[in-house]
Amino acid sequence: MSEETSSLDVLIVGAGISGISMAAHMRKLCPGLTFAMLERREALGGTWDLFRYPGVRSDSDMHSLGFRFEPWIHDKAIADGEAIRAYLQRVVVERGIDGHIRFGTKVLSADWRAAERRWHVTVEDAQGWHALTCRFLYLASGYYDYDDPHDAALPGLENFAGEVIHPQFWPAGFDYAGKRVVVIGSGATAVTLVPAMTDEAAHVTMLQRTPTWMAARPSRDIWANRLRRWLPGKLAYWLTRQKNIRLHRLFFRKARAEPGEAAGYLTGKLQEELGEHYAPEHFQPPYGPWQQRLCLVPDSDFFTAVKSGKAAVVTGEIARFEADGVRLTNGELVPADVVVTATGLRLALGGKIDISLEGERIDFSRHWFYRGCMFSNVPNLAVVFGYLNASWTLRADNTADYVCRVLGKMGKRGADVAVPHLPEDHGMAEDDIIVFSSGYLQRAKPMMPKSAAALPWRLNQDYLEDCRDFRTRPVDDGVLRFERLADQAAEAA
Repeated sequence: MSEETSSLDVLIVGAGISGISMAAHMRKLCPGLTFAMLERREALGGTWDLFRYPGVRSDSDMHSLGFRFEPWIHDKAIADGEAIRAYLQRVVVERGIDGHIRFGTKVLSADWRAAERRWHVTVEDAQGWHALTCRFLYLASGYYDYDDPHDAALPGLENFAGEVIHPQFWPAGFDYAGKRVVVIGSGATAVTLVPAMTDEAAHVTMLQRTPTWMAARPSRDIWANRLRRWLPGKLAYWLTRQKNIRLHRLFFRKARAEPGEAAGYLTGKLQEELGEHYAPEHFQPPYGPWQQRLCLVPDSDFFTAVKSGKAAVVTGEIARFEADGVRLTNGELVPADVVVTATGLRLALGGKIDISLEGERIDFSRHWFYRGCMFSNVPNLAVVFGYLNASWTLRADNTADYVCRVLGKMGKRGADVAVPHLPEDHGMAEDDIIVFSSGYLQRAKPMMPKSAAALPWRLNQDYLEDCRDFRTRPVDDGVLRFERLADQAAEAA
């Protein structure tokens, strides 16, 4: 294993939205610090480079999924994957980030050495294994496993004579023209795939175990496009962003406080969209709105596909797969030539990197979230874990800004270490941060760090509350401790 002698101030793992946000913030707020961004793939974009299935698009409006420092200027607010990748590429080039990215480089492990005040990081690229060191480690690798999606253990899948595809690994140029397609699942991926495949497929069926709440909205934000004509671009973007964030928050809080009323409203809208094609067994979930993430249907494309007869929804339990389709427990056979298993993600905190302190592996489930990005008694480490009820980028931007302020405070104090200190007798009670019934989140509970009922020891799900906290609570809040190696050496002498 080769050793690189130069030590970085900050090592960013991941060149998706989170990593790009951190790099952009560093270029602006910490111009004197050195950093590199390591990306295991051969292109930037993270999720938006990985997912290439038909119709892939944002499930949040781009005025909140976009960076707060870089206006989204496209006509469509609900954007496809290609437009999002182009936006990220522009940010990287215009801000001089591209020269800091090392593609094809996978981070395997990171060990904190207290005597050196450095992370020793092992990476792998085409030339083999290498050792790097850095002062601060920033994990921007997303929150799900790129290699192993959730295995739904579909019974008898090996008996199916057609082709089976998982959306996470969509083959380039796959031809489904004239074929009968069954998409298994009812989340955002399935709701996106179904209308996108009806243009060429003979027929597309969404096979679901339980329905999901859906809501239609235009892919174009009329007010955003008007404001761009009337006002300076940055002001128009800010106003649109604030509008969308606040409206989204209002409906989320309303849905959680009065689920019956919210369900009635959404049901009414679904009935208007589908007319005679509305059936409660297919569109009436057994849980309240926003107990799981609401599925966005831009321009009503999913509903249009159902009404046209090119697509259908089937609700039921799978008994087994047969050579020519899927047999349900009620005896019905859903015929298929192609099966798409949109059955969910598997969460992976920190990109599956083996992270340790002095050689002892960190069990994050035994640590507490601090300021939504750091962990109790773990030095010089931050992770981006986006909102579950809003755009991922909202927390990514907040986290990047905060960590840059931590780095600035370390510089002013001449500190080598910033660590959220939590004594053993803290007395805090753990609060459930997974307030959603989604399967992928429930499955991830055992691996998640702890969260308290109140800030700063909480992974909050309220963006505006977090913004107030970052504005009013100082970086030097008495919890985050700053240490200097020189001071400790003097005390030891």
